[in-house]
Amino acid sequence: MRRLFKLLTLALLLAPAVASAVPETALTVYGEPAKYGPGFTHFDYVNPDAPKGGSVRRSALELGGFDHLMPYVDKGTGVSQIDGLVYSPLAVRSMDEPYTVYGLVAQRMERAPDGLWLRFYLDPRARFADGSPITAEDVRYTFDLLMTQGSLRYRAQFADVKAVTVEAERQVRFDFNNAESRTLALDVASLPVLPEHWWKTRDFANGGGFEPPLGSGPYRVGKVDNDRSITFERDPGWWGKDLPVARGMYNFDRYTVEFFGDTEVARQVLRGGGFDYNREFSATAYTLGYDGPALADGRLQRAHLAPQAVQPAQGYVFNLQRPVFQDRRVRQALAMLWDFEWSNKQMMRGMYIRQKSFFSNSELAATQPPTPQELDILEPLRGQVPEEVFGAPFEPPKTDGSGTIRGLQLKALALLEAAGWHPQGDRLVNAQGEPLSFTFLNAQGGVERLLLPWKRTLAQIGIDLQIRRVDPSQYLNRLMARDYDMIVTGYAVAASPGLELYNYFGSKAATDTGSNNYMVLQDPAVDHLIDGLTRAKTHEQMVTYAHALDRVLQWGYYWVGNYYPPGTSTVWWNRFGIPPHPAPFDEALDTWWEVSPTPLTREQMATRNTQEAH
Repeated sequence: MRRLFKLLTLALLLAPAVASAVPETALTVYGEPAKYGPGFTHFDYVNPDAPKGGSVRRSALELGGFDHLMPYVDKGTGVSQIDGLVYSPLAVRSMDEPYTVYGLVAQRMERAPDGLWLRFYLDPRARFADGSPITAEDVRYTFDLLMTQGSLRYRAQFADVKAVTVEAERQVRFDFNNAESRTLALDVASLPVLPEHWWKTRDFANGGGFEPPLGSGPYRVGKVDNDRSITFERDPGWWGKDLPVARGMYNFDRYTVEFFGDTEVARQVLRGGGFDYNREFSATAYTLGYDGPALADGRLQRAHLAPQAVQPAQGYVFNLQRPVFQDRRVRQALAMLWDFEWSNKQMMRGMYIRQKSFFSNSELAATQPPTPQELDILEPLRGQVPEEVFGAPFEPPKTDGSGTIRGLQLKALALLEAAGWHPQGDRLVNAQGEPLSFTFLNAQGGVERLLLPWKRTLAQIGIDLQIRRVDPSQYLNRLMARDYDMIVTGYAVAASPGLELYNYFGSKAATDTGSNNYMVLQDPAVDHLIDGLTRAKTHEQMVTYAHALDRVLQWGYYWVGNYYPPGTSTVWWNRFGIPPHPAPFDEALDTWWEVSPTPLTREQMATRNTQEAH
């Protein structure tokens, strides 16, 4: 018997070790160590002793009004700040790492070694605003609700979630069909948790109307001025206020979001003191629209925040369904005639950077010749992708900023002639005598200023560009129907991109009315590279696939790349405290606090800061 026991013991010792999951307070994409360990007390980008109180009024990120509150459905327009302020997620994303989440409603998270499941252990302190506990059943209910009645993006993003199992009152497991997407676990962890007992009697599918929802976050909905503004009131008894992920955050007692149907109106209201903080999306307006005494003496502040943030990819995109744009040489010729250097100098005070990549301001941008690892990925696609992807990195033509680009016009004419277009009088026509003409569809002010010089340059060689402005509702309908030649659009790209790339560039999303594939791009090579990127097992492999994808998109000339700022363009009245080490990847308004009820000059703020330091 003793001999048998020894043999069994030896067999166990010699048996291969089986990896086991360990509950953690943070999740990273590839299992690399998180920046903040289990014992951290607060994020580096906050002031842990920031005072509570005061108020902030900001403009909405959405253009136009809101016709319900919930931002989780596609119908109409909700209020994006509900997510985070009113509803706390299972885990919150840090603002100084590319993609790492730390437990909030979830006290601990446990990911399977093979990536096929994810388990959450809910914090027993977690409560909804009515005092009822947040349970695993609420998590399951929320997921099912979002997948059946929520936005289309949830069904696309979480298509590989196989099952959600309630294992105990505060323990829930998500099972996945496969482990191909390394960001899926973090995306699931970022979900809000909605109260089943409240929402099961309300109309979630239509946004819930204007009734203040029962939440679980640091704020409650206070005053709602339908379609115009909403004020959130800080909950001093919020259950999560002492957690490390919340310390130094959510400092304002009142947080108001103002909605405007026109960005110029919002700009003028801000200048008049009607609200405090504006995200500026117009380069021209940012550089010229706020000049005056308040900006000169510092009462009005203007800065590019979050300098390390991956910048949205903005450009004029071609609708590839249009016959005129199906020849790459035509797209290349049109793209080379947009004179960024002149526009940047004359309209934007030279402040902006040319958009060359779909992953600007990040390590994902293909700015060097392809590495051997990239060539291993690209070589099987030879003949399916432009030959240029195998050589030098993409560079758009650069002008001297004088406004005279005759040399580029001659090159463009040569490309167009090779594509079958030839001069006939003062026009370029094809073999059927049809003129080279297209229309730019637009719904926002300020765009025409940048389009008109391009229109003149194109007209000089016989190309007719028409600019048509329509109201926002008509624009949205035509966008969904893909009824346009060209538009300006942007792609919010993450530092660790994932399934959203299918929405932007995937073939299946090309004609989906709810997708953002406004190029109507249907390219098997692009699909293959997105597949590889989302299934990457290491950070290095993901970056390699991103470089390969970027090259193929760049050299495809699917857009006219515009420009991006050296950070997030922001304007605000100078009455707030800002942490000494601001978040590098986000403007992080939630970390600010009030220091004065009225704006201070530059000198007044400096004096106040000096006195406080002593």
